[in-house]
Amino acid sequence: MRIILANPRGFCAGVNMAIECVDQVLAFKGPPVYVYHEIVHNRHVVDSFRHRGVVFVDDVTEVPEGSVVVYSAHGISPEVRAAAKARRLIEVDATCPLVTKVHSEVLRYARDGYTILFVGHRNHDEAVGTVGEAPDKIIVVESAEEVQRLKLADETRIAFVTQTTLSLSDAQIVIDALKKRFPRIRHPAKDDICYATTNRQKAVTVLSPDADLVLVIGSRNSSNSLRLVETAAAAGKPAYLIDDDSELDSKWFDGINTVLITAGASAPEHLVESLVERLQNEFGGTVETQTLVEENMSFDLPKSARSLAVLN
Repeated sequence: MRIILANPRGFCAGVNMAIECVDQVLAFKGPPVYVYHEIVHNRHVVDSFRHRGVVFVDDVTEVPEGSVVVYSAHGISPEVRAAAKARRLIEVDATCPLVTKVHSEVLRYARDGYTILFVGHRNHDEAVGTVGEAPDKIIVVESAEEVQRLKLADETRIAFVTQTTLSLSDAQIVIDALKKRFPRIRHPAKDDICYATTNRQKAVTVLSPDADLVLVIGSRNSSNSLRLVETAAAAGKPAYLIDDDSELDSKWFDGINTVLITAGASAPEHLVESLVERLQNEFGGTVETQTLVEENMSFDLPKSARSLAVLN
């Protein structure tokens, strides 16, 4: 078997920063450490933190008054911040800076009197947090069909932003529909879909023609991981999303000579290594890495985490 490892894959700068935030709080404060929502959408990362004393909550009222709370990489609404302050919580904000950029765009458009259309998945943590910045002025749009059903009081002052983890092709379909219906619609000068999501999808698009099967390591609640499976399927390749190599099905490999492996932006590299080792043992696989672009972006720890270090 020929095994192609897509590069880039796995952890992005935002995920690295968010995980480091929780590591630092554990080091400074010790367990229990409270995190609002899953710090990143990966079962292995979350379970590892649970074993170290991290408590994941879906409501800040579950956090004891005066305790430290870490906000997940997906961002939160002002309502959550207000509730945390009312409980005198010490806030450590691990929101990805690229998500924070979208929040800032929403606030600017809302301040200028625009109706904002958020292109994304309305139940995703990122969407919930972003919509919370201006709930009376923002509408979530998931598809081109929803664009046609929009009823807006003023079609001259409209802007759109996008979720950072969308499929490039799916997002473009919705954006094209928005621009066609609202030719004067405003939008950010720079694309909101993050560099890591873009790079991983492009790698699958370019490399999947050489493969008979595509395996994506990531959890099922990871938007960017799901988009990688969809990208491979759009290229006509069978593709499966797995949390780890324990989920492999031997039937997938009948007649398969070449496997492309990638990983979502919140999936640890050790899961890729375990998958490769298993394929080598069972199929005598030879491994090659194909790199489309080198990623060197990194984010500093947020001020809230650095301040916690100073206090301790």
